[in-house]
Amino acid sequence: MKNISSILFGAFCLTATLFAFNSCENKNCKEDNISLPNSQKSHNMGQNCMQCHKSGGEGEGCFNVAGTAYDANETNTLTSGKIDFYTDTMGSGNLKYTVYIDGKGNFYTTADMSIDGLYPVITGPTGSKSYMSTSISTGQCNSCHGVSTSKIWSN
Repeated sequence: MKNISSILFGAFCLTATLFAFNSCENKNCKEDNISLPNSQKSHNMGQNCMQCHKSGGEGEGCFNVAGTAYDANETNTLTSGKIDFYTDTMGSGNLKYTVYIDGKGNFYTTADMSIDGLYPVITGPTGSKSYMSTSISTGQCNSCHGVSTSKIWSN
C-alpha cells in the first residue's frame, strides 16, 4: 500500500510540474497582439520581431507574421498601409489575410493564419502596391528583409 501511495504521489507531482511548465511557457501565446492603423505601441523597427514574440519568449503574444515596412528609399518607416496575402502572384488568386501597418511602420499579428505558400502585397499610404514575386515560407519577414534581401517597401 505504501508503494502505491508513493507512486500515485510521484505521478501527481510529475503531472502538476508538467502542467505548470507548459502553462507558463505558452502563456504569452494566448495573448492577442495585432497591429492597428495609427497605433504607436510597437517597437524595435527593422528587427526580427519573432525573436521575442514566440513561445517562451518575452514578447506579448506569439506572432504568426511580423515585419517592418519602409518608404521607397528604404530609409523611413511607413506610417500606414497594409500587407495582403494572396494565393497567387501579383495580387491575383484569393485574398487570404490582411495585416495593417501601424503608425511606426510595423505589422504583426497573433491571429491564427497559415501563410506558407502565399504571396504578400504591400500597399503604402499613397495606395501604391509592391509585390513579392515568390511565395513565403515563414512569417518572420525581418529575418530576411533588411538582412539578406532588400527591406519591405512601398510608396
